[in-house]
Amino acid sequence: MIVADHLTKRYGTRTAVSDVSFTVPPGRVTGFLGPNGAGKSTTMRMIVGLDRPTAGSVTVNGTPYDRLRAPLTEVGVLLDAKAVHTGRSARNHLRVMAATHGISRSRVDEVIEITGIASVADKRAGGFSLGMGQRLGIAASLLGDPHTLILDEPVNGLDPEGVRWVREFVRHIAAEGRTVLLSSHLMSEMALTADHVIVLGRGEVLADAPLPELVRSWTTEVVLVRSPELSRLVEVLAPEGVTATRVETGLASFAGASAVRIGDLAARHGIPLHELTPRSGSLEDAYLALTGDAIEYKTKELA
Repeated sequence: MIVADHLTKRYGTRTAVSDVSFTVPPGRVTGFLGPNGAGKSTTMRMIVGLDRPTAGSVTVNGTPYDRLRAPLTEVGVLLDAKAVHTGRSARNHLRVMAATHGISRSRVDEVIEITGIASVADKRAGGFSLGMGQRLGIAASLLGDPHTLILDEPVNGLDPEGVRWVREFVRHIAAEGRTVLLSSHLMSEMALTADHVIVLGRGEVLADAPLPELVRSWTTEVVLVRSPELSRLVEVLAPEGVTATRVETGLASFAGASAVRIGDLAARHGIPLHELTPRSGSLEDAYLALTGDAIEYKTKELA
């Protein structure tokens, strides 16, 4: 279990993380989301002792990371896949790491097979593609067969097969009762992987909830309706408090009524419907609604 208690980190006059508290329990995948500059990487670095908190504390299984006697056997970490000796082969890189904890060479061979890098294990890590570097970083995080995994953008640079493998693997790990904290900017992938989501914005916790609950709380279900008599349908639904947003000619998005209610009223008034599609909000919709005021780098909207 990872427990952050009123965690704060300042760099001079700038506050990167402000009074952040959360718990990451075992048995589920916890997604860690936030815009660039939100404080995610700083928080992860504090969890594993790379940055010292200005105030507050964070523990892994009740102990600060820097006091763990054998960190690799308790916490697997991927924060920067490029943090390798570029002149060493992948296998030798892993063997050097394993030697610091007395981990066997057979375990090195095992994580190489698990992560699918056997065919390049004896090649220099400095020549790896971004995706292969990610797989090597994941292999390093697994060396000590840890109970806790902290992975920052593990699918960055992976092909679709690799992305699916990471998704299935972390869910399998969580199902074994281990703790998984997973950061990613890919909302569609996080929606398929995470059970629970923590969202940071400008160094503060904006949300900490089960993923379905987060989506329900921050999105609105709409119904897409296509009809040659759309204007008349809008008039019929107006007294019901239903609002309509035009999508294109003959197609509108309705909020405030279910598809069943809209269909019943259309039938009652003899209005033909060519499409009636309920559409629930997505994690991406919820994320954008949550972080809209906490984005540090905003781009100009296209006309």
